Amino acid sequence: MKPIHDNLIDLVGGAPVPGSLDVRWIHGSPSKRRNTDPKIQVHAYDPHTFILRQSKTVSFEAPFLYLLFGNERALLLDTGATADPELFPLRETVDGLLAQWLVQHPRSGYELVVAHTHGHGDHVAGDGQFTDRPATRVVTRDADTVRSFFGFGDWAQETVRFDLGGRVLEVIGSPGHHEAAITVYDPRTGLLLTGDTVYPGRLYARDFSAFTATLDTLVAFAESRAVTHVLGCHIEMTRRPGRDFPFGATYQPDEVPLQMTVTQLTAVRDAAASVAGRPGVHKFDDFIIFNGPCTSALPKLFARALASKLRLSFTALVSRNRHDR
Repeated sequence: MKPIHDNLIDLVGGAPVPGSLDVRWIHGSPSKRRNTDPKIQVHAYDPHTFILRQSKTVSFEAPFLYLLFGNERALLLDTGATADPELFPLRETVDGLLAQWLVQHPRSGYELVVAHTHGHGDHVAGDGQFTDRPATRVVTRDADTVRSFFGFGDWAQETVRFDLGGRVLEVIGSPGHHEAAITVYDPRTGLLLTGDTVYPGRLYARDFSAFTATLDTLVAFAESRAVTHVLGCHIEMTRRPGRDFPFGATYQPDEVPLQMTVTQLTAVRDAAASVAGRPGVHKFDDFIIFNGPCTSALPKLFARALASKLRLSFTALVSRNRHDR
């Protein structure tokens, strides 16, 4: 097999290069009996960039994961919401993508780095599938390890670089939703990967001052870079402005697109600033901000979730009875 330096790919020229988001994401089904979704959907944004989504049948969270290839190593950003490889074969899927890529771009000593947008359970559950994988580094979820691995000094005021081999990512400390949250910018594609800090859904911020500071940083950063899309890790908004799917929904047939714009990122920043002194739930057209723990809102959130599940179960039962006649 060729050494890396004999088979270099130009991952800089023409940046940001165009990619495809012409995809219909898996979004669950009315019943498990009627489910046809794969356990993991894989979409090639370009030949060196892949977006994965976990099935809602496996976890209602249905997080998005990102796999970026460089000349020397690949980065897997997040490992999903399920540990069991039978239910969620992430290692098998990633190994297959790596093998396919290496057939097309043969080289020896190729590495995999597994890192996270942040440390919540629906983003780190699959870590254990990679612990015994050769040539692999799993960056654990705690803030100290994240800061040390990427080389942060002043965590919330610094942008650091992480080189995949001719594909140098910019990593931004992004506390607010989670103390170890990061945002990753890929100059090759112009993708700004924001984790759970910004996405079309419910934006939970326990440390609201850190959250607003992070949003200020991200907007300023995006204004100085060629950002093509802002991509988070979930979709929770319907196509009706200001209306989200019920918490725990396993069927989301009319989702908004995953991708957001810099204009929408700025709108999140401005909205957060406008409610900074008002703890609670605040609805906007493209997202919903949870300022603080919002414990008083939880009963309504869970009641709506239960009502949705009961309606879905009743609909599935009626449909099954009609089918069986």
